[in-house]
Amino acid sequence: DSRRRLSPGYAAISSRMTPTSAAVTGRPRNVSTVSMTGDDSESRNGTQAPRVPDLTAPTEDSAGHALLRTLTGSSLYVSPRVDSFCWRVEQLIDEGGFTLITGMPGVGKSATLRVLAERLSNLRDVQVGILARPQAGLADFYREMGELFGVELHPHNRHAGAKVLRSRWQAHIDASLSRPVLIVDEAQEVIATVLAELRLLSSARLDSHLLLTVVLAGDQRLLERFKSEELLPLNSRMRVRLALDRATPEELRECLQHALAKAGAPKLMTPELIATLCDHAQGNLRALMNLAGELLALAAQREARQIDEQLFFETVAAPTPAQLKVVGRKR
Repeated sequence: DSRRRLSPGYAAISSRMTPTSAAVTGRPRNVSTVSMTGDDSESRNGTQAPRVPDLTAPTEDSAGHALLRTLTGSSLYVSPRVDSFCWRVEQLIDEGGFTLITGMPGVGKSATLRVLAERLSNLRDVQVGILARPQAGLADFYREMGELFGVELHPHNRHAGAKVLRSRWQAHIDASLSRPVLIVDEAQEVIATVLAELRLLSSARLDSHLLLTVVLAGDQRLLERFKSEELLPLNSRMRVRLALDRATPEELRECLQHALAKAGAPKLMTPELIATLCDHAQGNLRALMNLAGELLALAAQREARQIDEQLFFETVAAPTPAQLKVVGRKR
């Protein structure tokens, strides 16, 4: 086992960042996900393991993203703006409605959803469902919604399905005060007919009785789509909004230090290296974690006790113009 040959610092951080660690496999209660492909992972003892929502993983996943991906929502760095947003959504749950998170790729939309999903799942009588395939057609959308919230839907009959879903939710809310929440990441991929159907499913009695809380997260393409006539009614229903932008160097530093501390190795990277990584990330949280994760893998391979700037400039940083001139002369 290569982990036995690592220094104590790496053994500690590696054990907390592997996909099989307790921090990863533990799922917040009342959170449901559905895989439309049907292939669930198996645990070591051969039994079926529960499917864990990976809200921080980007579409184009990488090993470097493990610094964030393997932390639970309660362990992730939460900025004051994100904390305020989550609180506002928690207050919205009693009434229902739509909420929106927007921002360019890598600024923390999925991580925010992960934090939000864990917080909401700890609220009484709240059931959180995470849409696994935002790009699915209307029939698959109904099928997935039915599996998420335990409602029998018939995708071949859209109107009957909507009626059954509304009736079931209405009865559930009236009888047990159940409050369903649907989370949709990469919402810019959702087709217009599904978005329109979500608007119809979320309320009853001429919008006087809200049946569902929907959290949408997407990039700038989603905002552009909301400007269309077709989606203006949905855009007008957004009750809580969060527009994420590039992080400041200070926010990047706090995020990286927080991740290292939660992984059990707060001194693994030198302050100079952390400052260098924050500078090269250019305000993008995903870029920061990818750079840090790549350095972590390289340092583990070399069995280094601490990661400093030298390793970064040797392996990750682009060569300077002066270095390129030296290489050209040698040729």
